[in-house]
Amino acid sequence: MRRLILIFWPSFLAAGVAEVVFFTLIDPQTLYLLGEPVHASRIATYSTGFFAFWVLCAASSWATLFFARGRDDINQPH
Repeated sequence: MRRLILIFWPSFLAAGVAEVVFFTLIDPQTLYLLGEPVHASRIATYSTGFFAFWVLCAASSWATLFFARGRDDINQPH
């Protein structure tokens, strides 16, 4: 449980900051996805963007924990 908190809480905060910065600079009604304009509402675009940023930030937090393991954690016999 501790590892999940260490992954998801900081990534939630970072995704919130990324969301604010991204949508401060870019209007959701002018976004294109795979060459087609996005026809979703602003709220749907904000929500999708937040969850996409959260997944990216969670992957980054997971990678940090994965690579921060000590040699004793890695070389434990199973």
